[in-house]
Amino acid sequence: MGRNGRRFPALSLATRNLSRQRLRAALAALGIVIGVFAVVTLGLLGNALSAAATEELGGLGDQVIVSPSSESDRESLDARDLAAIRRAADGRGTVVPLKATGGSVRANGAQTVAQVYGTDSPRALFGNGNSANESSAIPASHRQGAIVGADLATDLSLRVGSTITVEENEYRVISVLPEVQSISPLQPDSAVILPPSELVTPGFSQVVVRADSAVDARAVADGVERRLNARQERVSVFSLTSVLDQITEFFDLLNGFLLAVAGVSLVVAGVSIFNVMLMSVSERRGEIGVLRAVGVHRRQVLRTLLVEATLLGVVGGAIGAVLGTAAVVVTATQTELPLWAVLLPENAVVPLGAFAFGVFVALVGGLYPAYRAAWEPPVEALRG
Repeated sequence: MGRNGRRFPALSLATRNLSRQRLRAALAALGIVIGVFAVVTLGLLGNALSAAATEELGGLGDQVIVSPSSESDRESLDARDLAAIRRAADGRGTVVPLKATGGSVRANGAQTVAQVYGTDSPRALFGNGNSANESSAIPASHRQGAIVGADLATDLSLRVGSTITVEENEYRVISVLPEVQSISPLQPDSAVILPPSELVTPGFSQVVVRADSAVDARAVADGVERRLNARQERVSVFSLTSVLDQITEFFDLLNGFLLAVAGVSLVVAGVSIFNVMLMSVSERRGEIGVLRAVGVHRRQVLRTLLVEATLLGVVGGAIGAVLGTAAVVVTATQTELPLWAVLLPENAVVPLGAFAFGVFVALVGGLYPAYRAAWEPPVEALRG
């Protein structure tokens, strides 16, 4: 017996016993590998999908959209409504009044129907969520000319300096919006943005508040409700934070379900280890009886058998955690799932937790067989 064997006799004996039953031990460890692999892959994929969706929809969380209430006969918001919204959003975000209508757009011999927006602050409305370079390409104020969306510019072969006809009026294209990569309540990619004075519609179709944060968005929504809907339902206030909260809640439920499904495989692995340890103890009753008869304490027997089960859990859990993490990373590199969402530091708890749970399951699976072997009278064990 080597130095480590003298220092850790239970570990030395457990390793020797498992090496004598390699196939059976490998099959038991394989159950842990599969269980931990399932937990890690499903857990990491669920977390990565949730992070990617939150990032994609994160821009929605700071938006509040105020429009005329469907319960009233109003079709637009007036200056008094706008003033009340500005007071509610004071210090919490940017208020962008918006006119909206539809119209035909012609250029270069082609014609299409597009959404027409009227705003004097296009960068505040369409610049957030893009990179700094892309946002700088959008005018901060809008007094003349037309801004066109990326898809509309492609369809009509437009560029800066081109001339387009919206209904019967001609405008020079002063900017082309970068393609919107995130989800937006508006449709800028296929729209034309004009100065609000060019739209003859009275008042504003809606007011968009780009809040500084999701907390500010909730406060702005509550403030607008108190100021404009205290006596009657004058406006409809839609805070997109509620949508984001529901999406987050959905992904939390999905992750819980996936982990529960994967946990079943670990429980099955625990039953497998229980069976392996029980058979091993039955086959080694005589050997255990001899050890007890020559003075080996029952605690030493118990400790040795528990170390055997723990070793199965450690080896199987480590292999399963590594393989599961590698599988998710490969999946991210081969699909549109962003790799950064998989490699988030907080995701490290998934493989570590799965590994720990795998070791725990193995330990629990070996507990009863070990207890039964250690507490059996030596005379009964020697009889076989």
